[in-house]
Amino acid sequence: MSSSRSLLLAVALASAGSAFAQTGFPGIGREATPSEVAAWDIDVRPDFKGLPKGQGSVSQGQDVWEAKCASCHGIFGESNSTFMPLVGGTTAEDVKTGRVARLNDPAFPGRTTLMKVSTVATLWDYIRRAMPWTAPKSLSVDEVYAVTAFLLNLGGIVPDDFVLSERTMAQAQALLPNRNGTTTDHAMWPGGKARKPDVQGSSCMTKCEVEAQLASFLPDFARNAHGNLAEQNRMVGAQHGADTTRPAGSTPKAAPAAPAVKAEAPAAVGLLAKHGCTACHAVDAKLVGPGLREVAKKYAGRSDAAAYLAGKIRDGGSGVWGAIPMPPQRLAEADAQSIAQWLAEGARK
Repeated sequence: MSSSRSLLLAVALASAGSAFAQTGFPGIGREATPSEVAAWDIDVRPDFKGLPKGQGSVSQGQDVWEAKCASCHGIFGESNSTFMPLVGGTTAEDVKTGRVARLNDPAFPGRTTLMKVSTVATLWDYIRRAMPWTAPKSLSVDEVYAVTAFLLNLGGIVPDDFVLSERTMAQAQALLPNRNGTTTDHAMWPGGKARKPDVQGSSCMTKCEVEAQLASFLPDFARNAHGNLAEQNRMVGAQHGADTTRPAGSTPKAAPAAPAVKAEAPAAVGLLAKHGCTACHAVDAKLVGPGLREVAKKYAGRSDAAAYLAGKIRDGGSGVWGAIPMPPQRLAEADAQSIAQWLAEGARK
């Protein structure tokens, strides 16, 4: 071994030894740096601890919503056949009391996000971490404040001129319709009187099952005992119940199962699922956006159809197929070209 290589190896081993000594587990990893910890430590608690500085107005949130949220959640948060509604079911009286009356109304169709959520911080934190679906964590802090303010405004919770920030979050919390809809009367809440644990059990130390077999099914005697589940509370959102008037495993009347994609289907069909295209587009029917066969038919006469469609996939757009915009899609250029070529060739299965 050359002297230079020996020197490099010695330096590397010395550095590694220093890092291992810090952890207390020799040979295993190193301590995370402050910047690495900060990158992961982004949770926001219900008491607002962890909220970063920033702000966003309702009007600014509307711009973000229309560009990045409405394609899945609807212009007014009413959602569509794929996603649950975010807005609806709350009243001015709920804002006063902090309890959503319709949560106790079995006749009301469905439960929206603003009916259930009890802390604005939970809503803010989820949007920051998971939205938009096609590009999680891509929103800036100010955009998260803005779009949260707009969502609360859609629900009639905050006024049109409201600006949400780490300083005004408590004001919004004080108006949340279901802020008093939770309970602390359980063993997981610290303080107060001693309570029996919510979950009890003991570790299995002898004769343990090697592999657990889990199953969930509706017993025959319970099937349709309370009417057809497919016809109950299914007026809004993606709430699809089993057709209990038919035997288990049979095709439901209201929503026939889509035919399985054949094994010989082109690679582009697999890319549609990989990149989430099928959340908004079905092949043969309109979903949130147009059916893909319909798209293929519209551009069948263009000599540059593949290049044009690849550009639309990358850049997004609105107005061609209706008011709901399609956000720009972040996918590899080769995948965009493959999907576009498949569309240009007629979207065959």
